[in-house]
Amino acid sequence: MVDAMPTPVIVPAPDRMSRSDGAFSVTVDTGIFADEAAGPVADLVRTLLGPVTGYGLPPASAPGPNVVALRVDPSREDLGSEGYQLAVEPDRIAAVAATSTGLRWAAQTLRQLLPVEVFAAEQQNGVKWDVPCVDIVDVPRFRWRGIMLDVARWFLPLDQLHRFVDLAALHKLNVLHLHLTDDQGWRWESRRYPRLTEVGAWRRESMVGHYDEQKFDGVRHGGFYTQDELRSLVAYARDRGITVVPEIDMPGHMRAAIAAYPELGNFPSRPVEVATTWGIHDEVLNPEERTVQFCTDILAEVLDVFDSEFVHIGGDECPKSEWRASQRAQQLISERGLSNEDELQSWFIRQLAAFLADNGRRMIGWDEIIEGGLADGAVVMSWRSEEGGITAAHLGHEVVMTPSQRVYFDYYQADSAGEPVAIGGLTTLESVRAYEPVPIALAERVDRVLGTQCQLWTEYIPDSAHLEYMAFPRTCAFAEVAWGSDPADFSPRLASHLDRLDVLGVHYRKLDQR
Repeated sequence: MVDAMPTPVIVPAPDRMSRSDGAFSVTVDTGIFADEAAGPVADLVRTLLGPVTGYGLPPASAPGPNVVALRVDPSREDLGSEGYQLAVEPDRIAAVAATSTGLRWAAQTLRQLLPVEVFAAEQQNGVKWDVPCVDIVDVPRFRWRGIMLDVARWFLPLDQLHRFVDLAALHKLNVLHLHLTDDQGWRWESRRYPRLTEVGAWRRESMVGHYDEQKFDGVRHGGFYTQDELRSLVAYARDRGITVVPEIDMPGHMRAAIAAYPELGNFPSRPVEVATTWGIHDEVLNPEERTVQFCTDILAEVLDVFDSEFVHIGGDECPKSEWRASQRAQQLISERGLSNEDELQSWFIRQLAAFLADNGRRMIGWDEIIEGGLADGAVVMSWRSEEGGITAAHLGHEVVMTPSQRVYFDYYQADSAGEPVAIGGLTTLESVRAYEPVPIALAERVDRVLGTQCQLWTEYIPDSAHLEYMAFPRTCAFAEVAWGSDPADFSPRLASHLDRLDVLGVHYRKLDQR
C-alpha cells in the first residue's frame, strides 16, 4: 500500500512514473555524487536547492545512503540525447542519462518532486524536504522545444532574460529563440558597426493602444546587449540545458539598421528614423554585394558569441515595393539571371546560408524563405500556417512548427473584453494543449519535424510582468505538447503546478479569470 503523500505533479508529465512507499529526506548531511561528466549538473542541483534549503549538498565519494547520485551513461541509448531515469528510494536518489543535458532535466524533475517552498527566493526554515519515492523514465518527443522572445520591440534588462531562461528550463524547453533586431530597435552590439546601437537601438517614441488608434507615448525607448552580456546569457542558459538561437532579421525588418547606415537602403537620399509604429515597413536592405558583406560581417560577430548549431536570419515579411521601384535592384535581377523579386530575396538568403554553412552553422528562417527557392540545408520555421512546413518537409528540409493560429502567445487568451490590449487573434490555454505539431500530411515525414516553438512577439508587451501574463500558463500547456506528454490529466496537474509559479512570483493569468 502506497503511503499518504500526494501523487507527484510534474509538468511536463513524464513518460512513465511509478510510485512506491516512503520518501527520501534531503537533510544537512545529504551529499551529491557525480561522475566526471555529471559534475556541472551537480553544480546546477546545488544552485537550485542549496540556497532555499540552506544545505551545502557537498560532494560524496560514492553512491550510497543519503546521497543523490548523478551519472552520465552513454550506453543508455534508450534514453536518447535528452531522456533520463530518476529513481528515488527512502535512503538514496539515483539519476542517470545518456548525456549531461538529459541529466539536467532530471534535476528539474527532482526540484518539482520537492515541497513547493523549494521555489522560494530565500532560505526556507522549518520545511521537511521530502522527495516521494518514484521511478521515472522520461524521454522527450521532439528535439526542438522552443520559445521565442522578441526583445527588439521592447528592450528587457539582462536579469529578466535570465529569469525567462529559468522559467523555460523549469518546463524543460530547450531553445530560447532571441529576436534581437527589427524595424523598431537593434539590440545586438556590433563592434564593427557601432552606429547600429548608437542610432538603431533607440526610437523617439512608441505606440500605445491599438494600431488603428495611432497614439504614441512621446517617450524615448531603447537599449541593447553587449556581446559580453550575451555571452553570459548563452553560458547561463547552457548550464540549464537551453540553447540560445539568435535571430538577426534580414533583408526585411531592417529599418533600424538603415536608419543607422542609410547606404544599406535602396534610396539612401531618403533618410529614415528607427520605426515608431508596429507592422511591416517598406524599407528593406538593398541587394548589393556590399550589403551582403555587411550582413555576413554581422553574422561573423554573432557566431563569435552564440554557440548554437542554428542561426536565424528571419527572411519574413520583406516587401518588394522598393526593389520594384529601384532601377539598380532591377538591374541586379537581370544581371544575376533572376526572374523576379522573390528570386532576388532567395539569392540574398542563399548568400547568408552559404556563409553560415562555411562556418559550420545551419540557417533557419521563417517560411517566406521558401519563396523563390529554398537554400540548401535551410530549416524552415512555419509560422503563417502549417503549409510552409509541409512544403519544406516534402522538399527534404527540416522544419519547426510554429503556426500563428496555435502557438502565438501575443494573441488574446480569452475574449478581448477585460484583457490587456493585444495584437489580435485568440490562442486559448485549451487550444494550446490540444495542438498536434505533426500534421497528417507529414505522417510519413515525421523525421523532418525537428519540433515546435511558441512565440512571444512584444509589440503590445512592454514589460516583464505583462510578458509573464501572456506567457503563462499557456507555456505550461505548450511544454506538455513539446515534451510529448499525455493530455489526459493536464488540468488538475496545472492547478497544482501554478502553486509553484505563485512562489516564484510569476505574474500569470489566473485560470478562473474571465
